[in-house]
Amino acid sequence: MRRSARVRRSGAGAAPGGPALDRLLRTALREDLGRGDITTQACLPAGLRTKARIRARRPCVACGLAVAARVFKLVDPRIRFRMRGRDGRPARPGATLAELEGPAAGILAGERVALNLLQHLSGIASRARRCTRTLAGTGTKLFDTRKTHPGLRDLEKYAVRCGGAANHRQGLHDAILIKDNHVALAGGVGEALRRARRRFPRAPLAVEVDDLAQLRQAVECRAGLILLDNFPLPRLRRAVRLYGRQATLEASGGIRPETLRRIARTGVGRISMGALTHSVSWADIGLDIDFPRPPRARR
Repeated sequence: MRRSARVRRSGAGAAPGGPALDRLLRTALREDLGRGDITTQACLPAGLRTKARIRARRPCVACGLAVAARVFKLVDPRIRFRMRGRDGRPARPGATLAELEGPAAGILAGERVALNLLQHLSGIASRARRCTRTLAGTGTKLFDTRKTHPGLRDLEKYAVRCGGAANHRQGLHDAILIKDNHVALAGGVGEALRRARRRFPRAPLAVEVDDLAQLRQAVECRAGLILLDNFPLPRLRRAVRLYGRQATLEASGGIRPETLRRIARTGVGRISMGALTHSVSWADIGLDIDFPRPPRARR
């Protein structure tokens, strides 16, 4: 049985958490707070409590609510964070995603970091949802890549799953993906595949090819998953016609949302798209204070 690159297929799963997430969030909070929020210290009385809502201002797929909740918990454990939305669910304009209650200084201190992550992850989930819907009915599966922001890979790949797309390998450690530079240094596609199988016989294995000649070599070496890098549409169609029954073929390189359906119609089984994570517009989500009104100054 051929082994191909590892894929997460069974839904979004639990949001990333644990010590690694806490380290990331504490770094982000230190970056933003520094020695303290001097605007809040200057403008608000000490001990003021308030309520707030996190709302979607434009349509999106929510993602990162548990991460936002953790931000506020790290800032001040007294802040209560009630989720009213769910990761992976669509949110209409004006929809309340979460309600907060607690010290006003803590809510304002955590607001920016929480919203940055929530907006970014919801933007990824929203794009993934739009792209997977574009492929509906084609039989072609959509995957992400390793083109993620340093330190945010777990979160960004989770957001991809929340949007309905699938994950490629997590990193260099959990699957073999032979790319053009490996091929050049190893002396060819066949030699690179042979060495990979000898060294890690149980690892998931895929190879990327640049042309039909390399594709033929990969098929002859019984590669199970073959990435067709920057193949134009006519070449993709020919590749599928010649070898589509002998290996799983994946279109990769320079994929844009507007080209997805045309690529899928060539018959490839998979498409990998770095734009799911590397150039996504943030979702429009904001935090609004509900209560109380600012206290009147004593006369």
